[in-house]
Amino acid sequence: MALSCLWLLFLAPSSALIDSKFYSYRPPSFDGIGKVYMGREISQVMGHQGADWLDRSDRQTEEQPQKLVDALNLQPNDIVGDIGAGTGYISKLLSVQVPLGKVIAVDIQPEMITILNKRFSKTTNIKAVLGEEQKSGLTAASINLAVMVDVYHEFNHPREMMEDLVTALQPNGRIVLAEYRGEDPFVFIKPHHKTTEKQIKKEMAAVGLQWDKTLTILPQQHLMFFIKPIN
Repeated sequence: MALSCLWLLFLAPSSALIDSKFYSYRPPSFDGIGKVYMGREISQVMGHQGADWLDRSDRQTEEQPQKLVDALNLQPNDIVGDIGAGTGYISKLLSVQVPLGKVIAVDIQPEMITILNKRFSKTTNIKAVLGEEQKSGLTAASINLAVMVDVYHEFNHPREMMEDLVTALQPNGRIVLAEYRGEDPFVFIKPHHKTTEKQIKKEMAAVGLQWDKTLTILPQQHLMFFIKPIN
């Protein structure tokens, strides 16, 4: 076997042969994992150890998440999936907007689910769900909106997870991503924790989503809207 092939086997996870349909591998960047999807290296994951950063006091000023939530134009009875919910910072803001609906806070880290369950034990319209790297844990046609705030770039299996989320969406449902702007050198975030609008459009189109609009109302992030077409 060639040395390059041996190197890939050591670098790639045990599922590399399955991954090869969508992914390739290269030496990892300082903030990446060496796994490449559609030309984009997937970033390292911020684990539950960084939970305090999600709840930092200056987040409202830096990211203006309330403006993000307001831009979603939610209806009171909407069922929203907060994908990669972390500590539930965004889930809480969403829940206020859907008093007759529900926020399903999905995370793949059991430690985050523990935080969510403790934090929202008395909140009736937020439900925590433990997902997997390739599956959200949501049932088919169970939500009409999926929101991902600063999380998509960390998906270890973005193709499989997005296909799963498309299945979870009701017809004409929406997926909205907030991602730090990769085109802007003055957004001082690690390079692989930023994405360009062009790249996100390409990756969403690959799973059958149609781009609707991109808002530039946030200080550092794109807010990109996609729709699941009615077949």
